[in-house]
Amino acid sequence: MSKHETINYLEFPSRNLSASKGFFSAVFGWTFTDYGPEYTAFSNAGVDGGFYAADQASSTANGSVLVVFYSDNLESTQGNVEAAGGLIVKPIFAFPGGRRFQFTEPGGNEFAVWTDRALSTSL
Repeated sequence: MSKHETINYLEFPSRNLSASKGFFSAVFGWTFTDYGPEYTAFSNAGVDGGFYAADQASSTANGSVLVVFYSDNLESTQGNVEAAGGLIVKPIFAFPGGRRFQFTEPGGNEFAVWTDRALSTSL
């Protein structure tokens, strides 16, 4: 696939860069490179990007795009999100083709996780 005119990099605001870094490192295994005190870049996320220090956060209530992760085990991922300080804003719900939940990370941004798998019996 050609890289020409494809999504190449995503940037998110964060009310707390340190907390966002710790959360995404713990839950999703992202790695970070700091570029000064107000910006950190992430990699190992499927697409590279970064967080910049801001007073605002991304939220669907404010019209922001919703970035959705995939999980083979939705319940386990939700447990990891909660253990790392994420807040569930929409508990797991079913929709045609799968199930998902939405959460905010400690820096204030809203994300979702979905699966096309049935309810897991092993947590």
